[in-house]
Amino acid sequence: MQKTSVLKNGINAGELALWNRLFEPSNATLSTGIAQYLLALHFPQSDLDRMNELAEKARGGELTLEEQIELDNYERVGHVLSVLKSKARLKLKAIRAANPA
Repeated sequence: MQKTSVLKNGINAGELALWNRLFEPSNATLSTGIAQYLLALHFPQSDLDRMNELAEKARGGELTLEEQIELDNYERVGHVLSVLKSKARLKLKAIRAANPA
């Protein structure tokens, strides 16, 4: 059985590699519109407030197990969103390079 390393955010290296391949910037299925949509995604203010609350409790060592799981979920989703946005920026950059104004 292959050992898989788990990154700090809970995503294992194999999972991250899969996400990277799935959203390869040269992939023709990632259109300009989808790339722009991904770049516009963000957490609602209520989630940002909750993340800050959980982070403060974590710094004080006061998180319950449920809160730790919630914080881990925010971190994991945030990381995947960051990867998607990075891929979207690369795709838009490639489109601009292929079609100079």
